[in-house]
Amino acid sequence: MSHLTINQMKPIFILLLSLLAALSSYGQKARARDLGVPFEGVPGQNNSITDVRGVEVGYSTIISGSGTNILGTGPVRTGVTAIFPRGKAQKFSPVYANWYSLNGNGEMTGTTWVTESGFLETPIMITNTNSVGVVRDAVLKWYVETDWYDAEDWWYTYPVVAETYDGFLNDIYGFHVKEAHVLEAINNASGGKIEEGNVGGGTGMRCLGFKGGTGTASRKISLAGDNYTLGVLVQSNFGTKKNLTIAGVPVGRALKDTLNSEFYGAPQSRQKEGDGSIIVIVATDAPLLPHQLKRIAQRVPLGIGIVGGRGSNGSGDIFLSFSTANPEAFDREKTTQVSTLANDQMTPFFEATVQAVEEAIINAMVAAETLSGINGNKVYALPHDLLIEVLKDYNRLTK
Repeated sequence: MSHLTINQMKPIFILLLSLLAALSSYGQKARARDLGVPFEGVPGQNNSITDVRGVEVGYSTIISGSGTNILGTGPVRTGVTAIFPRGKAQKFSPVYANWYSLNGNGEMTGTTWVTESGFLETPIMITNTNSVGVVRDAVLKWYVETDWYDAEDWWYTYPVVAETYDGFLNDIYGFHVKEAHVLEAINNASGGKIEEGNVGGGTGMRCLGFKGGTGTASRKISLAGDNYTLGVLVQSNFGTKKNLTIAGVPVGRALKDTLNSEFYGAPQSRQKEGDGSIIVIVATDAPLLPHQLKRIAQRVPLGIGIVGGRGSNGSGDIFLSFSTANPEAFDREKTTQVSTLANDQMTPFFEATVQAVEEAIINAMVAAETLSGINGNKVYALPHDLLIEVLKDYNRLTK
């Protein structure tokens, strides 16, 4: 394998710096495709879960303090993510849904009713491990204050709240997520382009040896003359560097001695190398029934495995998929009619799921920035220049 000289690499780095500067000037972070990372499939307009019409995403990002961890004071590196399948304005508007757990060392509340009923009746919230309760309670209170159930005088609900562990950087036992942060994430929810990296529930997360966080991607699917969109959002906090694979290239092994995380002290934990979690939400506008959405969720691990996930014992790998089609499907009293794709038409959606999950994870890592937290613990961002150099060595760049 031939290697480029420093002089030969200079034009590439100059081009990269120019690209990053241009993106920064427009308030956008570079994404994996901007660096020339190749992916299969055709993305939607924003390459985001919000390409599925109606889906809205909002964040509350909480960053404060530095230095020695003082319980209840900080440093704080955490947040909340809110996902509305049909947007806030729709209020109570259940969607067909289902979920799957690759390894259940984690939490996603409300899923027993999703399984039983076939519907997701609430927004999806994602936060840190120790803040699931306060987020759930805040959502319930928000329902009451905003008349989420649209004047129904009797109702019950089970908010869906998922988590990953950010205790390497965050004062997680200080319980810093409050009701106000949940409301901020809800109120900030919108469509269009969304932030990635150190934002929302993904603020303090790490992934495959580098900084992780929130990422998203989407795919267009054409089937029998109809066009559909499938989008993914991940909160990525899993894996070990040696397994990091991007575009089929063993990037983690190539960078094994580069920018390793710095540990100076954290809450006592049995966490082992490779432990962590990933929450994945899959949205589509294709008319899929709950059993088909279960099949979609079961394909998520294939995308995680492509980038280096192994579903370790200490990992909470939990995935939920939903369809925004069939808006009249839910009714408490009347018989309803719905449309659905045939099972024999599902394969393109399986492929789109795997592709979008892979890209969303890499997007999270590319967007994430180096972050220090409690006791000076530090997790480095995936270095764009070195990533490009490694992919170039394997002839895997698209530009």
